[in-house]
Amino acid sequence: MKKRDVGTLQTHLGYRFKDESHLERALSHSSTVASPRLQVDQTYQRHEFLGDRVLAVSIADMLLKAFPKADEGELARRFNGLVRNETCAEVAREIGLGPYIRLGEGEAQAGGRKKEAILGDVCEAVIGAVFMDGGFDPAKSLVDKYWQKRMLEWTGPLRDAKTTLQEWVQGNKLPPPTYRLVERTGPDHEPEFTLRVEVPTLEPSMGKGPSKRIAEQEAARAMLVREGQWSADTK
Repeated sequence: MKKRDVGTLQTHLGYRFKDESHLERALSHSSTVASPRLQVDQTYQRHEFLGDRVLAVSIADMLLKAFPKADEGELARRFNGLVRNETCAEVAREIGLGPYIRLGEGEAQAGGRKKEAILGDVCEAVIGAVFMDGGFDPAKSLVDKYWQKRMLEWTGPLRDAKTTLQEWVQGNKLPPPTYRLVERTGPDHEPEFTLRVEVPTLEPSMGKGPSKRIAEQEAARAMLVREGQWSADTK
């Protein structure tokens, strides 16, 4: 990365790194190293792990302050909408992280800098890098800068898809939904899960996601959309 480019990116982040190696690692995808043994030391995996936790604490704190009368269920649903990979990818695009991501030649040619999963991961990794370089306060400031408006303007449902499906089938005197793992693909650091939700007398529905929890939500959402209980435009 050119020094000038790093400076421009840090301006967008609102943070100046004392040790720019943290930022460089946060922007380095696993495709940039030849050996899996080097991924831990030379790619964003550990920074992403940390950034995910910093983001969670920061968002939880923001929600508690912004919605003092909300119960735990409402807070959890707002929280899930704000920390999901799609939201992180959206923030990454707003910051302009894509052009700075270091990719192997094959991943770059495959459009890796525009892939939602990679953008979301790098966004969390950058938060982790800020935390490692400067501590919690500047990392939380970064989250505040890009998530505060999203928090206040969030219009997602105050019930998640799994809860909504559970309540709907109970209301129709059907047994509770069951979720079954169909397939797990992808490398350990970037898995994709496919799950099926089953309700007696109804056709099963499938969902995919980077975690079992997300795949379950997507499967429940697909069933609700098909049964006319959920808008296809609502995440």
